[in-house]
Amino acid sequence: MATALPNSRTEPDGSVVVRALSYNIRSLRDDEEALARVIRACAPDLVFIQEAPRFFRWRKHAARLAAKAGLVVLSGGATAAGPLLMCTLRATVERTEDILLPRTPGQHRRGLATAVVTIGAARIGVLSCHLSLQDRERYAQAGMLLDQLAAMDVPYAIAAGDLNERPDGRSFRRIAAGLQDCWAVAPWGGEHTFDPAEPRRRIDAVFASEGVEVLGCGVPLDLPGVDPNDLSAATDHLPVLAALRIPAPPRSP
Repeated sequence: MATALPNSRTEPDGSVVVRALSYNIRSLRDDEEALARVIRACAPDLVFIQEAPRFFRWRKHAARLAAKAGLVVLSGGATAAGPLLMCTLRATVERTEDILLPRTPGQHRRGLATAVVTIGAARIGVLSCHLSLQDRERYAQAGMLLDQLAAMDVPYAIAAGDLNERPDGRSFRRIAAGLQDCWAVAPWGGEHTFDPAEPRRRIDAVFASEGVEVLGCGVPLDLPGVDPNDLSAATDHLPVLAALRIPAPPRSP
């Protein structure tokens, strides 16, 4: 089943198939080479990172990982309190914005890494997030995420990240009420993302706006080139990979 996930391509009608990967990398505290191998094997166009390096020489560390994975840094990192976006040269960047969210005293600062990109003729808003461990703050952040996507004024959007909550939680459900939960729409690969040793919880997800066709989404457990040992060594989360078809814009009369 895993080998059936579509590859990136531009269709004859002008629509584009995009691979989007969400990954909590735990500040590169684990096996960076294994992490880079997993990312490369997933062949993503867009990568939504959580817990990117945030301190000393963080830009250098992010750029190094991107280079090892055959990607470039798009936005985020310390300036977004951890979320980071990477992409291939297939994406043309229109604009980026890193957003710091209001902080509850005693909780970690959270943020959003966002960008508007064009792939083929498709214009897409992208957003990486890592929501709070605290329920009330997390629920508010879920609403801010949806508000931010709406404010980006794009025809299609992809949001992904570590929600710190299962699908039955109210914050997860709040996001899924406004966006497609890609695993729920077209399950592929594995479901649970935490933790790699004995995954029992789906707390990482990829979401897409209405109009985006979800071709498959899940943990790339059996994808060719993805070694189970690398998945265990790379970080304390499993990645989520989605293949999405973005419609071509309507032609002018």
